[in-house]
Amino acid sequence: MEFLLKERLRELRKEKYETQVQVAADIGIKEQQYQTYERGVNLPNLENTWKLADHFGVSVDYLIGRSEER
Repeated sequence: MEFLLKERLRELRKEKYETQVQVAADIGIKEQQYQTYERGVNLPNLENTWKLADHFGVSVDYLIGRSEER
């Protein structure tokens, strides 16, 4: 799961032409915290996973690699 999550976060962010700062600000976390998600150092808690899925307009299942359907 960790590998897919970090890859999908980066991919989705780039599709929206956003910076890590923009994503972090939108979901209410610090930039450094978001960076750890994209690097695969830390996993987001459930609340932040929901926020990220909502931000990118995808399902949580897609974000964490349980589904290929966005």
